[in-house]
Parts: sequence; C-alpha cells; structure tokens
Amino acid sequence: MSSILSFAPSVNARAAKLVDDLAANADALRCRVSTGQAGERCIDLGGGVPGGLEAGRRLGEICMGGLGTVTLTSSSGLERWPLGVVVHSSNPVVACLGSQYAGWTITDDAGFFALGSGPARALSRVEELYKELGYVDHHNKGALVIEGDNPPPPAVATKVAHACGINVADLTVLYAPTGSLAGTVQIAARVLEVALHKAHSLHFDLGNIVDGYGVAPIAPPIPDFVKAMGRTNDAIIYGGRIQLFVRGGDAEAEKLANALPSNTCSIYGKPFAEIFASVGGDFYKIDASLFSPAVVTVSNLDTGSSFHAGKLAPDIVDASFR
Repeated sequence: MSSILSFAPSVNARAAKLVDDLAANADALRCRVSTGQAGERCIDLGGGVPGGLEAGRRLGEICMGGLGTVTLTSSSGLERWPLGVVVHSSNPVVACLGSQYAGWTITDDAGFFALGSGPARALSRVEELYKELGYVDHHNKGALVIEGDNPPPPAVATKVAHACGINVADLTVLYAPTGSLAGTVQIAARVLEVALHKAHSLHFDLGNIVDGYGVAPIAPPIPDFVKAMGRTNDAIIYGGRIQLFVRGGDAEAEKLANALPSNTCSIYGKPFAEIFASVGGDFYKIDASLFSPAVVTVSNLDTGSSFHAGKLAPDIVDASFR
C-alpha cells in the first residue's frame, strides 16, 4: 500500500471536537448525555430519546472520525424517496475503514455483544485490518459508536477504555438503535464505507483510492428491528451510489468498477429482510458481496477515464420502505 495513509490526521482528535459540540447541544438535538457507572460519558441519540435527522447526520461524521462530511439532500436519486445523505471524504480509506467500519466485536461474559465502530477502533487496533492499513492513532480521548438501544455495561466500558489506552472518563460511547431517526441516517451514511470494504475484499490497492463520494436514501424508521435492518441495508444495496477517484491503470480501475456493485452478488434481487429470513436469521450466512452500493463510478486520475457499473432498483426499495 502506498504511503497515502501516513498523511492522515488523528481521527480521535478530530472526532473529539464533534462529540463535544454534540454534547453541548444535546438538548436542542433531542439527545441525552449521562455518565456511566464506570465513569464514561454516554450519549443517547435515539434509544430513550427522540433524537433526529441532525443527530444522525452528526453521528455519521463522528463515525468517520471527522475526516468526512455528511449532508442531507432532497435528491437521493429515487423519485419516491428523495430524502437522502451525501457523504464525502478526501481521506476515504482512513475515514471509512480506519474509523467508520463496524469491525470491533465487543463482548463480555454476561452475554453483551456489540459491533463497535468509530474512531476508538483506531486506538485499540485489535482488528487485523489495521496491520494492513498501517494507520496508527494516538489521542487521550476516544469515541465509540454502537448501534443499539443502550450503552454497554460498566465492565465493558472499562474493557474498551483499557484496550484504547485511555482513562474510562475520557471515553465517550454514542448509541442509537437501527430503527431510530439518528440510526437510519448514520447507516445510510455508510454507503461509501461499504464500497471501501468491498474494494478491500477484492484486493484493490487501497493506497490508490484518493477521494470518494456517496449518496443513499434515508430509510423511514420502523420500531421492528429486523424490518429496520432490512430497510437500512436496502437503502444502500438497491439505492446507493458512489464514485471513487483512484490512481493506477485503467484495467484495474475498470475491474474494480465492474466488481463493486451489489448486483454482482448471486442473491441480489430481494428485499434484505427476505434474504435474512431465508438464512434463518443468521447474518453471517449472507454472501458478504451483497453489501455494496447499487451504482458505482470509478474515475482514474492518472488517465482521465471513468468506468460505470450497477443499477438502481427503486421497485425493491419501494417494497422495503412501505
């Protein structure tokens, strides 16, 4: 991998400013700040509070470690569901894979389970992915994002802080359930991240990815967890669009474009909730190549060529969102 990642700033230092601003405006954002039993700061963006679209937008930027922007748009690309998010990063590899990706499996002996995302991951570096990225972050504060109704128990918060090498009081845990307003926005904001993750699985040189943009519709929230998970996945799989700006040869750029879209997966074509039910509710039995945007453009900065692949599936999104 090229040395492009060595220029990336601290995702935790940048996110800390965003987290503090969110906390300072929690009442206006319909969020709640509290101190956990272990001394960590907890911010509820949709579990026991209403939260909102703006809370979710900010959570998306925190997930990206302050190295990306998330904005609301009325031009998602889907006629019936125009409300969406636009995501951009000039440091997409670190923002998406080094911070936003939910790659930290957090458990305890009492049965707690969560997939942690956000900049705290780059402090713990417990995932093998960081050896490949070559990205190391150092900061005295960390922010962990969890998709759920409640913060982790105190023993887990202590465990997370220890893994990050920080005091528990310097850890902030932000959480919002999938079916909340904030939750559905921050998941839509992962449209670029899933493209980067699939590019990594396709063994494309991540050092050649220079810039990235994505847009996805915001799924209407629904209390049922499985339906909410289905809708938020469908928003990206059948309604998401991304553009990557890369360097290298046209053959590699075209190969990446052709392999990235979700319609390259053999199980593509049904709402995600139906696919989930067909595997008995075992998320890990689903072909991982499905988790990618619907439409892809790869633009080669070295040659000026662009390559397009994939298609939107508004009918499937309609069936899912109704």
